[in-house]
Amino acid sequence: MNKILCLCLVLVFLGACNNPDASRKSFVGISGIDSSIKPGDNFFRYVNGRWYDTAKIADDQTGVGSYMFLNIPQKQLLQNILDSVSKTQRTTGSIDQKVGDFYASGMDTATINLRGYQPIQPILSRINAITDVPSFIKFVATELKNGNRSIIGFGISADNKNSAINIAHVYQAGIGLPDRDYYFKTDSSTLRIQQAYKKYIGTLFQLTGSNAASAMQQADIVYGIEKQLAASHKTNIALRDVNANYHKTAVVAINNTQPNLQWATLLTNADAKTDSIDMAQPAYYDKLNALLKSIPINDWKIYLTAGTLGNYADALSKPFVDASFEFTKVLSGQAIQKSRQQIMTQNVDGLLGEALGQLYVKRYFNEDAKKRVLALVNNLQKAFENRINHLDWMSDSTKQKAKEKLYAITKKIGYPDKWRDYDKVQIDRTKYFENLLSLNQNDYQFQLAKLNKPVDRTEWGTTPSTVTAYYNPYFNEIVFPAGILQFPYFDFSADDAVNYGGIGMVIGHEMTHAFDDQGAQFDKEGNVKNWWTKEDYEKFRAKTKRVVDLYSSFTVLDTVHIKGALTVGENAADNGGIAIAFDAFKMTEEGKDTTKIDGFTPDQRFFLSIARIWRVKTRDAFLRMYVNTNPHSPAMWRVNGPLMSFAPFYKAFNVQPGDKNYLPEDQRIKIW
Repeated sequence: MNKILCLCLVLVFLGACNNPDASRKSFVGISGIDSSIKPGDNFFRYVNGRWYDTAKIADDQTGVGSYMFLNIPQKQLLQNILDSVSKTQRTTGSIDQKVGDFYASGMDTATINLRGYQPIQPILSRINAITDVPSFIKFVATELKNGNRSIIGFGISADNKNSAINIAHVYQAGIGLPDRDYYFKTDSSTLRIQQAYKKYIGTLFQLTGSNAASAMQQADIVYGIEKQLAASHKTNIALRDVNANYHKTAVVAINNTQPNLQWATLLTNADAKTDSIDMAQPAYYDKLNALLKSIPINDWKIYLTAGTLGNYADALSKPFVDASFEFTKVLSGQAIQKSRQQIMTQNVDGLLGEALGQLYVKRYFNEDAKKRVLALVNNLQKAFENRINHLDWMSDSTKQKAKEKLYAITKKIGYPDKWRDYDKVQIDRTKYFENLLSLNQNDYQFQLAKLNKPVDRTEWGTTPSTVTAYYNPYFNEIVFPAGILQFPYFDFSADDAVNYGGIGMVIGHEMTHAFDDQGAQFDKEGNVKNWWTKEDYEKFRAKTKRVVDLYSSFTVLDTVHIKGALTVGENAADNGGIAIAFDAFKMTEEGKDTTKIDGFTPDQRFFLSIARIWRVKTRDAFLRMYVNTNPHSPAMWRVNGPLMSFAPFYKAFNVQPGDKNYLPEDQRIKIW
């Protein structure tokens, strides 16, 4: 389970933040409103319909609009920085040099192509030298330090039961498809993905010397092992159960119950000295322990070879990159590869994110935005407290605990107070693959240094330039990086209705995550600890069940429905976020007024802004994968779903019985 839960938004910067007058005119896209659609029938389409019907998805993208997969304008800002620092000689060891030279090394495709798969031949040789299970386990452990993960999902983060201390966690791993269900579904779309994946594995073997027949036999062996491992995996829905995915145990104990994994030796070879670990999904490791004996070692070597090739394919020569993309194309629907500049910008942001983030903040971040957004956060906090006070289903004792947790939330805005140190990273602008290894090794050691040490609550789980926001239950914190503090979510030139419907909704969403089906199980210190009365928690569970049922009724494609049990946390946060943001907006002078702008009242503009920030269009293949694996509902239902249950929306747009999205009052969702 991801230790930072509910990454709410990875959104796109679609406006001209340096031209407020231009951006103000396009905040809610008045000209794009489709007046042929009634707001009560489909508010997403009412606000975004004309745009949706004319928007073109670029061939190298899986979607267009303002959602997680398409951050083009923001990435362009980062690319501008990288183009600049990579072409100028910088002081050796400076962040400019490391960022610029890493980018340059990845842009040197001539050298990368000339090297073929030579960079990973030493790794393949070590796989070939494996003779038994002990040497197999030693290889697996050693490669963890290089970022080449295979059968072990390993991480270091706060202890669920003692959030002040970092401990080692291991998770289910070992598969190459997005999740376990892809190995067992038999619909035509999934079967096509299975075949494409096997073809991809076979191609990787051919590119390293196997003939076609042998390569496909090897691919079948790899797929067969993965399918057996997948059978032991928990579903994405089962992974949401916080307590069921926490099993802290002594290394001595699992060394005895899972002897083939040789946990003590494995952890020693991985430089992870610890007496205990949290084994999140024991069933996976029980299965793995058995398979290590039942599957021939030569088959395991084939499996490791495929995993290594797949892990590094995008860092090798063009034939490997092309093979990787052919599979991606089937999985996501993306028509052509992204440019090398886009790929390397993403890689630098992912591996040297806080170094690049420093350069981004200096160039593009408006420090005044930090103060303004903090004021919004504080206003929403007051609005949330008021809503808690007026809940008719919660007892006074639980209300008091809820308010204590609410006001204990740490607020992080813009960028870290303390930047990450990359001094130990060695970057050579002529050696892209070696740079990747150096960065992977540095990241592993950075994480390893936390093991069994006090938690550093100043750390960030994302880079400052990322257009995102999140709530972390282990830190009880809400985080809003510099990247999201811009149009269409926030702008100084916008009226309060637009800002509260934009960044305000995002803030409210993240606050509500502290009290969603998962967050509600953590106390104000970030520990998994009950703070509810039994009766209140039963009422809360009944209300979240209604969220599951409502969203499960929404059809996305053909017969594909939203997975209500997978998306319940995000859907509850959307419902709560809108309500809290609206209450906070009504505390402002504009919120108390009725003066129209562009022909719309302040209340109407609040809701228009909400629909505008979820303006998105995707390829069907991507949407199918998204529904199967992502805990967020697709964009249309992030708008229509919560508004169907929100009375002020009904009043603002005169939604009446008979409208397609009308819900009778007794069927509307109201938790917070």
